[in-house]
Amino acid sequence: MDQRTPSPPLYETLAAGVTTLIDNGLLRPGMRARSVRAFAAQHGVSLTTAVQAYRLLEDRGVLEARPKSGFYVTQRSHRQRELPTASQPPQRASTVAVSNPVFSVLSYAGDPSYAPLGCAIPSAGLLAAERLDRHLARCARVHGRHYNIYADPHGDAELRGQISARALRLGHAVPPEGVLITNGCTEALNIALSVTTRPGDTVAIESPTYFGLLQVLEARGLRALELPTDPTSGVDVKALDKALGKRRVAACLLASSFNNPLGSRIDDARKVAIIRVLTRYRVPLIEDDIYGDISFGDDRPRPFAAISPTADIILCSSFSKTIAPGYRIGWLAANRRHDEILAAKFALSLSGAALPQKAMADFLKSGGYDAHLRRIRKVFADNIDRMRRVVDRSFPRDTRMTDPKGGFVLWLELPDGFDSDTLYQRAIRERICFVPGGLFTAGRGYRNCLRLSCSHDWDARVERSVARLGELAHELLA
Repeated sequence: MDQRTPSPPLYETLAAGVTTLIDNGLLRPGMRARSVRAFAAQHGVSLTTAVQAYRLLEDRGVLEARPKSGFYVTQRSHRQRELPTASQPPQRASTVAVSNPVFSVLSYAGDPSYAPLGCAIPSAGLLAAERLDRHLARCARVHGRHYNIYADPHGDAELRGQISARALRLGHAVPPEGVLITNGCTEALNIALSVTTRPGDTVAIESPTYFGLLQVLEARGLRALELPTDPTSGVDVKALDKALGKRRVAACLLASSFNNPLGSRIDDARKVAIIRVLTRYRVPLIEDDIYGDISFGDDRPRPFAAISPTADIILCSSFSKTIAPGYRIGWLAANRRHDEILAAKFALSLSGAALPQKAMADFLKSGGYDAHLRRIRKVFADNIDRMRRVVDRSFPRDTRMTDPKGGFVLWLELPDGFDSDTLYQRAIRERICFVPGGLFTAGRGYRNCLRLSCSHDWDARVERSVARLGELAHELLA
């Protein structure tokens, strides 16, 4: 049975084109749009089709008709949605069991026949990493034999030097020998947890949090203590202090920048307060800084390790969200436990692939990464803005939505009683994949929430799929 998504009506495609012009700044609020006749002539369509397109744009709040004057771009392309409420998870440690439903979602998210709103992995077309690939090809051609070996377990020395130099820009003075190259950020987190916890221990985390992190906790036999988290400012420091005063917590694992899925950013003052609390209770901090380089503002957030270099902090990150998810190059930086960390790396994977590490080192040294970051930050910011517009005009009025200043995911909160699992099942039947909110907790919360990924090229299919999710949400709430 052919389950491909049918092509949209022509008037919808034309309306999407007008929205794109507005999104790209070619049509600005208050500007007059082409007349219906001129629009029809421009696109070679009938007046009826042109009228349908303009009526759709009116319904969406993109255009407004003025008597005897024509159509104009509305002053506000989207209304200000309320932010999701700050989370209030149960104040108890929970056993984690998310792997089976996560694997189900990932099986659809990796299928190109489904609209790509699920996995937070940038598409190859959006990343446009050809320059990095040329470095890899050159390394293979010139140094292939030299790098067809088991690499140093620490990782390529040049790459560690480049990562150390970039860290210094943020005030994080970590020497190259303090950097360990890993197979992505997930391995870095695994290593960090292996040297700070034992099976059965409790780890304090943000709530909601990335389901991949929950999978790591589950695989290591760890319990999750979820902390109240604000969608803008991050984890509640008082709640953290209170939780650590009541029970033994082996480690605390937080996002340095732009929590997935909330997009929350912890400012420096709050980071200082968190470090003080953790230091008082002698709890090590594992920080995930994977989204730090995707900041839409001028000030790239500083990691915890840069703010307090002597504190017991293990920083984990990778290039997977910014340039090379397929290269699987991550890293870990710590100011203590070096022997334990190296032993854990050796036991997990011995070493990483040498050739991609050499290519990445050359790419960083060439200055190509900074130019690349400037481009993709704008792309991701535009994608988030476009998706927020579609959510605004398509989802139920009471839907709350995050407004992240970095990363590339949106978190939606619908009214109590809404079931995102049911929405997910209906969406999958229509070849649309997203992640239901229940996967971002070890408990039973966030059933009325969902995460949308903005990490693929924006096109009519993506826009149409988000709009269709809104229609389905309306139907489920009716």
